[in-house]
Amino acid sequence: ADGYYEYMMVECVYSTSDYSDMVLLVSYSFNKIVDLQYNSTVGKYVGITEDGVRQAERLNKNQADLQQQKASVDTICRHNAQNNDVAVRDKA
Repeated sequence: ADGYYEYMMVECVYSTSDYSDMVLLVSYSFNKIVDLQYNSTVGKYVGITEDGVRQAERLNKNQADLQQQKASVDTICRHNAQNNDVAVRDKA
């Protein structure tokens, strides 16, 4: 009954068929409170809570991780959106 709840949600958000406005959002929650988020438009982690601010400061120092997150717009978001569109939207 007692315990902690930690959750990470990855979202790829876009509204154009050429994916030119694709944005990667990665939200980190602890006990149902979002405390940290990566936004590919901003290009860095943003802390929302006091703990999230500390985490963001630490994570934003890792340039390799920031580059990998930014690349995920293409390797994860666009790749999956294209596959989904071929399988679903383009058949409508």
